[in-house]
Amino acid sequence: MVKQKTIASEISLTGVGLHTGQEVTMTFKPAPINNGYTFVRVDLEGQPIIEADANYVVNTQRGTNLEKRGVKIQTSEHVLAAFVGCDVDNVIIELNASEPPIMDGSSKYFVEAIEKAGIVEQDAERKVFVIKDVISYTDEVTGSEITIIPSDNYSVTAMVDFGTKVLGTQNASIKNISEFKSEISNSRTFSFLHELEMLLNNGLIKGGDLNNAIVYVDKDISTETMENLKKAFNKESISVKQNGILDNLTLHHPNEAARHKLLDVIGDLALIGTRIQGKVIANKPGHFVNTQFAKKLSKIIKIEERNQVPVYDLNKEPLMDIHQIMKMLPHRPPFLLIDKILELTDNGVVGLKNVTMNEPFFVGHFPDAPVMPGVLIVEAMAQTGGILVLSTVPDPENYLTYFMKIDNVKFKQKVLPGDTLIFKCDLITSIRRGICHMQANAYANGKLVAEAELMAQIVKKQQ
Repeated sequence: MVKQKTIASEISLTGVGLHTGQEVTMTFKPAPINNGYTFVRVDLEGQPIIEADANYVVNTQRGTNLEKRGVKIQTSEHVLAAFVGCDVDNVIIELNASEPPIMDGSSKYFVEAIEKAGIVEQDAERKVFVIKDVISYTDEVTGSEITIIPSDNYSVTAMVDFGTKVLGTQNASIKNISEFKSEISNSRTFSFLHELEMLLNNGLIKGGDLNNAIVYVDKDISTETMENLKKAFNKESISVKQNGILDNLTLHHPNEAARHKLLDVIGDLALIGTRIQGKVIANKPGHFVNTQFAKKLSKIIKIEERNQVPVYDLNKEPLMDIHQIMKMLPHRPPFLLIDKILELTDNGVVGLKNVTMNEPFFVGHFPDAPVMPGVLIVEAMAQTGGILVLSTVPDPENYLTYFMKIDNVKFKQKVLPGDTLIFKCDLITSIRRGICHMQANAYANGKLVAEAELMAQIVKKQQ
């Protein structure tokens, strides 16, 4: 079992945004289990949070840009790639502007900051989606394609063809994400001269200079263009070297452009929100095709997770029987809605209920066509979660559990007499001050029948 990881301490970096030209301070902070990557705009009222989620991608021009309720994060990919490459699962990324600092145009300085902050394991298992079938996405307009196939680990290959004399076909690969730091992280962003002219004319790359982007000269430079470039980059002179690169910037790798495209793929696929095990093959990747593939894979993962019914040996002696449950829970028949506890860990619990025709609620709830009320399924999930939170105190018999919040409740299937209900509750965040926030799912007949996010609190009984 691989544990989730976060950083050990907070650390800040300061620089300018590539496109905005604004000075920005970015702070990495440790995050709780199952947090994932979240951006926080500390410069805005209420410090709104934008999760690193493919569904929030609104624009992929010159970077992957996220937006949630009008709040934006620009060029998120280099930072996200660094966290994936450093094997970090949970982190809070605070920004006092819309765009992370570009630094040198790579992920190098972010990796260095992460390592300086330190990395620690957390008390929760990392969720990994194992690719079992070939999954592809093709952009019919550009011919760009991303495919993922089964593999023993997470590996990435990027194949690019820029169709120019100065920069033609290039490939880059890593066999394991552990190679990211040494092989990919220092590969800088790049642009062609014709793109640079367009960006400057449209008021973009205000934070650009010749130290954070490689510029490939794919056309003759006019005197007017040369003067504009001098002004834009605040340089007294600019020249084109023999390798076709503007000014005297030295490449870190002969195929640095392809390596940076691979970096972008890793950063964009971080928006899936789940670690993946498979081999990614990206042909002419770009932010649009990367994020469309991330959306497709994220949707597939969510559907499979919902339909993945856990299997338990119902004939095995339970961890807790009805007598042990009643010693812990304050509920009693007819409102005690769980019969057994099958599993109990620090982060989750599994309970069971056998639904019979002599349940008291069937007398009045559709007596001619008995169906278990949905609200009682939610209550049964909550009672199962109550076992989890009460197990954290030495004297559970002296506590009561109360609902605080119920979110995202969905009922998928009917529950009928004769069904065996399995309740699985997993913590979303760590239990603090007796407050339990959990994802609860109910299964019967090999199907998901109900799901909800539940928050409850245990309170000591009045003596």
